[in-house]
Amino acid sequence: QVQLVESGGGLVQAGGSLRLSCAASGRTFTRYAMGWFRQAPGKEREFVAVIRWSGGSTIYADSVKGRFTISRDNAKNTVYLQMNSLKFEDTAVYFCYIAPAGRSTYWGQGTQVTVSS
Repeated sequence: QVQLVESGGGLVQAGGSLRLSCAASGRTFTRYAMGWFRQAPGKEREFVAVIRWSGGSTIYADSVKGRFTISRDNAKNTVYLQMNSLKFEDTAVYFCYIAPAGRSTYWGQGTQVTVSS
């Protein structure tokens, strides 16, 4: 089993910044990616960003490019999402996930990000 524990969510004014963290524990994998999705009230869950553990290549949703940065700390098995220039429409529950190659995806419990306009 894999456990993902997210932290760092909260309330911030538009234009502000937050950093989300997601620490993975339990079973380990050699080939996998970690990333973030988000879900706003009344909307479907949408992709935000992903980072490959080997090589560190990243992919971002168009809506967050240039504002969000995903990074990782291999030693801590932790992935981060630095969110700058936050907008009201970034308000959502942010979910961390780990996608091992050839295996099912594991999800965190989610952390609320609220941006006040």
